[in-house]
Amino acid sequence: MSIKIKAPTFPESVADGTIANWIKKEGEDINQDEVIVEIETDKVVLEVLAQSDGVISKIHKTEGETIASSEIIGEFEESNEPSEIKNTDTQKKSKLKKEEKITEEPQSKKANIDNKKIAPAAKKMILEENLDSNDINASGKDNRITKADVINHLSHEEEENSFTESSVSSGGRPEKRVPMSRLRSTIAKRLVSVKQETAMLTTFNEVDMLPIKDLRKKYGAEFENEHKVKLGFMGFFVMAAVQALKKFPLVNASIDGNDVVYHGFQDIGVAVSTERGLVVPVIKDADTQSLPEIEKSILEYSEKARNGKLSIEEMQGGTFTISNGGIFGSLLSTPILNAPQTAILGMHAIQDRPIAINGDITIRPMMYLAMSYDHRLLDGKEAVTFLVSIKEQLESPERLLLNL
Repeated sequence: MSIKIKAPTFPESVADGTIANWIKKEGEDINQDEVIVEIETDKVVLEVLAQSDGVISKIHKTEGETIASSEIIGEFEESNEPSEIKNTDTQKKSKLKKEEKITEEPQSKKANIDNKKIAPAAKKMILEENLDSNDINASGKDNRITKADVINHLSHEEEENSFTESSVSSGGRPEKRVPMSRLRSTIAKRLVSVKQETAMLTTFNEVDMLPIKDLRKKYGAEFENEHKVKLGFMGFFVMAAVQALKKFPLVNASIDGNDVVYHGFQDIGVAVSTERGLVVPVIKDADTQSLPEIEKSILEYSEKARNGKLSIEEMQGGTFTISNGGIFGSLLSTPILNAPQTAILGMHAIQDRPIAINGDITIRPMMYLAMSYDHRLLDGKEAVTFLVSIKEQLESPERLLLNL
């Protein structure tokens, strides 16, 4: 029985998608719930799963082609063979292939796989591609190698090798021309649009991080034991932003044509850098969440972002964004607005610097803060006072508990 393979139903905010990768090719067996094709949209990569066991019979849309929501992209013939028997045969074949691979590859690589934490899907790819796991950068929890890490490693290898095969320019130097990914192209268009359509301005301040560092040092271990998540810095910034947004609702608003839309909730976007580009998952109703809940949300979204598992719904909306360039060593920057939001907060590296406190010079762990805002809606007074409010809460963490 022939069954159509359809693209997912895209949300209204997503016009179309692009076939990124056919995991299964024509003639290959597929098992129920197995990923058969990946579709890239402006925001995320979506996976299409097999409805049942069968064989890929025809591919209508090849890699790189643009597709619409729910469009037919291929077909597969459903297998009449009982899934238990088929799965057993598949497992036997897979086991034999793996055994053959292991006997062919150097013992050192097999040892590397056995001694390192590797996700099952990643281990399969490492064996199939005959890779050395020591060469792969791990991004998973507890230094675990994920499937995304292996794919990223292979893509870097392809880029390095491509220059030896690429055409030579008229100047005699090797060059490589590749199309932008859909996500990178969307990011580029949005950033240019923001610069052209808003009156963006940035104000700066600095915050003494010693109180929070002392708090983390004193209660960090107990916090992790109790809540099973580390006490980070971002949780404090999210909470401080929520309290400041309540005091200054105009910062939490957005412009829609000639109207100002005031939002009665605080949905905080947390910018996460991935190999594919910058994504901004949103902590919905952050004003109703406790510090442990916020930290768990940040950790979950970060892991999903690195593994390309974020859903479109998890990145929609948002009334305010926080970006942390400090994890890459940035000391100061001017973040660009995440339209249609009115403001964005930029965190930076913590650096020991001499400052004057009550007339005395002392060394403190200081962080520069930058807030970019849309001057069409916010005047300097509101923007600066808002940033000072965040600074005061971070320098006196007890104010967060008292909602001051």
